Amino acid sequence: MKKTVIYIIVAVALIAIIGIRLKTNKETTVNRVYQYDKEQAINVQVITLMLESVKNDISYTGTFEPNKETRISADIQGKINSVLVDAGSSVRKGQPLLQLDNSLLKLQLQTVEIQIEGLESDLKRYTVLAHADAIQGVQLEKTELALKSAKVQKATLMEQINKTTITAPFSGIVTAKLTEEGAFAAPGVPLLQITDISSLKFTVNVPEQELKQFETNQQYTLAADAYPETVLSGKVTLTASKANMGSSFPVQFSVNNTADLKIKSGMFGNVQLKNNGDEKLIIIPASAVVGTNIQPQVYQVKRGKAILQNITTSKRFQNKVQVSGGLTEGDVIITNGFINLYNGANVSVKN
Repeated sequence: MKKTVIYIIVAVALIAIIGIRLKTNKETTVNRVYQYDKEQAINVQVITLMLESVKNDISYTGTFEPNKETRISADIQGKINSVLVDAGSSVRKGQPLLQLDNSLLKLQLQTVEIQIEGLESDLKRYTVLAHADAIQGVQLEKTELALKSAKVQKATLMEQINKTTITAPFSGIVTAKLTEEGAFAAPGVPLLQITDISSLKFTVNVPEQELKQFETNQQYTLAADAYPETVLSGKVTLTASKANMGSSFPVQFSVNNTADLKIKSGMFGNVQLKNNGDEKLIIIPASAVVGTNIQPQVYQVKRGKAILQNITTSKRFQNKVQVSGGLTEGDVIITNGFINLYNGANVSVKN
């Protein structure tokens, strides 16, 4: 019985010692951890908003397209004997591009030429005999008709032979090679693609309320995104009569490419519309904006406290943002010192 009491006393003593040790450790830990004083003012930097003059130039983004582009196929079928160009080759209008096998057509042409030669000889003899009433006139007429038919056949064969040499329909660049020597060509089967980028089409989509800024046959300044330093001149050739899926109207420009053809089909570009008038806007540093892209916010200083304010942004100018709603001239917003800052925190403005 005594041993049991002793065990109980020892156990209680151990528990008490452990409890005291834990309490001591907790107090030590609490003393070591930094306790943030929410009432302490946070040092921040601020600006007072003023209306700024900004030139409200308008830019529309579009895509450059080739003036002419086509896929070339053969008018007649036949084996391809040679392909005279490759992808990337510059070609001029009328330049031979492919040669089809025409050996059988040439043999047929020789046969017809022999027939014509014989018919011409017969026609001369029959003409003399018909004048002497030695033969009937119908025989002479049949020979004349046969000669005309043979000449038509010869012209048909010559046209077919000419079509075995496939030429460029216009000057441009071979942008796709779709066949090789030894392949079989047939009408409607693409063999090569030629693209003319000496002049280009540039298309932008314009909201209906802004269509009045574009006039047909008027010149506008354009630039490719890849070459912003190269100024291009574009003439409005088309304003769509029907809106697209985005309820905007395509406006198309005709643009002459540079001498070295550095503007390529598919490049992005923009057309700039200058506005001579200056507009007064509220512009703030982009670093002052917090929140999300869906709901941007800024910290506004009111009565010594940082208050989160929802804003509406419209445009970005490098490291600045145009505010179209939520702030007015004279408001004070925080631009630096966001560490530990929260809605309603006391703030101290640093000079």
